[in-house]
Amino acid sequence: MNQTITCFGEILWDVLPTSKQAGGAPMNVAADLRNFGLNAQIISRVGTDELGTEMLAFLKDKELPLDLVQVGQTHLTGVAKANISDRNEVTYKIVQPVAWDYIQLEPGLTEVVQQSEFFVYGSLAARSTRTYETLQALLDVAPKKVFDVNLRAPHYERDIVEALMHQADMAKLNEHELAELAGWYGDASDQEKAMQQLRERYTLDTVCVTLGEEGAILLNETGFVRQGGFPVEVADTIGSGDAFLAAFLYKTLQGDTPQQILEFACATGAYVATQRGATPDFTEATIQSFLQLSRVKTHSAD
Repeated sequence: MNQTITCFGEILWDVLPTSKQAGGAPMNVAADLRNFGLNAQIISRVGTDELGTEMLAFLKDKELPLDLVQVGQTHLTGVAKANISDRNEVTYKIVQPVAWDYIQLEPGLTEVVQQSEFFVYGSLAARSTRTYETLQALLDVAPKKVFDVNLRAPHYERDIVEALMHQADMAKLNEHELAELAGWYGDASDQEKAMQQLRERYTLDTVCVTLGEEGAILLNETGFVRQGGFPVEVADTIGSGDAFLAAFLYKTLQGDTPQQILEFACATGAYVATQRGATPDFTEATIQSFLQLSRVKTHSAD
């Protein structure tokens, strides 16, 4: 497959109690898309420090192109301090300002985005004026816009999140984010109704909500679809939602049905939760094997 997907925003090091690992939702999504054989790339920025050099080496190892990753001399490479005391809900202290707060609108970026099947962006990159201005310029030319909402307190403001929702064709949220957005102007108690309100308010094609171990729900022009979760032994949940989104976009490009897309995406997120780190290596065959095994277990339990 040669479809290009461009991700935009933060790349950073998640600093854990005993180690560090490369992260940032847009980078995780791009790396996972590469696992599926798609031509994924990321627009971001690192510093000239040691962490920046290490990040570029990591991206190269993941076969992500480096030509859209800017290197700046004035700010350090991004860092987030992760608290993993709750394996199912990792929290972060995200350092500010850092290099990815200053992504520039360099020559050629608009052409890159115009030629992409999907342009994936989140709310965290909108926390700084410079990067937000660059994001807005690229949203103006992107053919198909995917908003990975990814709210990280205190790094977002309601008016900016609403502006980003208005520009999206598809929005992917978790259940907490759905409740928060729906609560801004309506009733958040019924998830399907809340999704319908979001879809209408922001004229979205697709709203997708992840429910952790309970699976995911999807609303588009064909209707409402639910997919249960896959019980797994969790190593850590870092990157599971990003893997879910990558798989969702991959199967969307393949033309699968909404139920097939959701099942495969949930399986990918569940598989990544069984692996340590945000971007483990896998292929479509890995996920299909995981799915087959899950179906056998479910059938045996019945």
